Amino acid sequence: MGRAFEFRKGRKMKRWAAMSKAFTRIGKDIVMAVKAGGPDPSSNSQLRAVIQNAKAANMPKDNVERAIKKASDKNTENYKEVLFEGYGPHGIAIIVETSTNNNNRTVANVRSYFNKCNGQLGTQGSVEFMFDHICNFKIATPEGVDMEELEFEMIDYGVEEIFEDEDGIVLIAPFENYGTIFKSLEEGGYEIISSEFERIPQTTKELTAEQKADIEKLLEKFDEDEDVNHVYHTMQEDEEEEEA
Repeated sequence: MGRAFEFRKGRKMKRWAAMSKAFTRIGKDIVMAVKAGGPDPSSNSQLRAVIQNAKAANMPKDNVERAIKKASDKNTENYKEVLFEGYGPHGIAIIVETSTNNNNRTVANVRSYFNKCNGQLGTQGSVEFMFDHICNFKIATPEGVDMEELEFEMIDYGVEEIFEDEDGIVLIAPFENYGTIFKSLEEGGYEIISSEFERIPQTTKELTAEQKADIEKLLEKFDEDEDVNHVYHTMQEDEEEEEA
């Protein structure tokens, strides 16, 4: 298995740990999808993908429908995706992905978190190059599937890694191939359980327990902010150490 597999394995139990935050993030994704392509999932592939992710996160159907209805209201404010880059203590590179309806608020908050934890907010492009931007899909395992044949089929659409998970098949590819793969899976009749984007650190840095505590303090501040969707960093995590 490749680096993307190991990274995903280490993070998968954390990603949806805070259920209310997950629902908030999906709600914002629905607003952005509806504003971009309308409220009808049949003609809005972006919205279809978000609805699939909502199901994977066990978000109630009523919540999804209310979010779509709210997003359809012209008075509902849209969200903007903003990426922040910087360094935490001990030279750890950090990327913070946000969705916000008030950029000034989000910039001020993110900067304050870095400053309070002996870090520094950087400029655009200052650390992004240290991470590989990927997309991944989870599909239901087709009956009688030949994994080798499926792999050959998906390679043509840009998939770089494919493996069976406990509840489906995971496909991993570069970020820019997302649209092509999504379309090919739908046209091929595969059941898409979820899809998302991730950033994988090209290298990680091992820290002492005390140094890790400094980074965790900063990560907790990001986690508590509703504007923040995901945080990626170059600190070596315990799961990676166990795999070594």
